[in-house]
Formats: sequence, C-alpha cells, structure tokens
Amino acid sequence: MLPLDFAKNKPKDKRKTAQRALELVGIKEQADKHCNKLSGGQKQRAAIARAIVNDPSVILADEPTGALDSKTTEEIMSVFEKLNESGKTIIIVIHDKDIAAKCRRVIEIADGRIVSDSKSK
Repeated sequence: MLPLDFAKNKPKDKRKTAQRALELVGIKEQADKHCNKLSGGQKQRAAIARAIVNDPSVILADEPTGALDSKTTEEIMSVFEKLNESGKTIIIVIHDKDIAAKCRRVIEIADGRIVSDSKSK
C-alpha cells in the first residue's frame, strides 16, 4: 500500500499493517485482488483502508457513498461510525440529507456560507 511507503514503514511490517486496515473495514479476504476486480462497495472500503492505514486522527471523505446502493451505503457509514467511536474525527462532504442525519454533527453550507450547525445524535 502506497501510504505505507510514504510513512517509511519497514517492509516486513507493511503487509501486517495493511491487513489490519483491511480487516477493520471488512475486506481482509480481498487483500490479494486487484482493485478492478472489486465491487463498488469493496473499492470504497479499500479507499478507507488506504486513508486509515497510517492511523490519522482526522479522515476526510468526499461523497463516500455517492455511487453506492443503500445496503453498501449503510455498511460504509457503519465503518465510519466505528472509526469515530475509536477516536477518529471523520469529516464527510455529502449532499444526501438522510446520510447526513446519521452523523453526530451536521454543518450545512449554501453559497459558501454556513447556514446551519446542528448535532444530530
């Protein structure tokens, strides 16, 4: 995983670290598959695994569920919820108000200005 190269991890530790990230997002069994062989939801999970592999405190996600069906959307949001419960700050840019309602805090922006800031959960 490229993010591990930038973090200068030892080669022997890279695979183990990547496996942990893939397990956390529920696709450990897909570790040896090329990305073009994964489903849309699996690709999103792989992207999340790449984002978390170096243990950041903040994760930015731009429309992470935009092209997914409702079941996969729920699964991806569940991954974000688990990450948030483990102490990560998750910032999601999304247009779907139903998905936004599942977030702890929603900041709505219109025409470049904050129009509302509310806690949902």
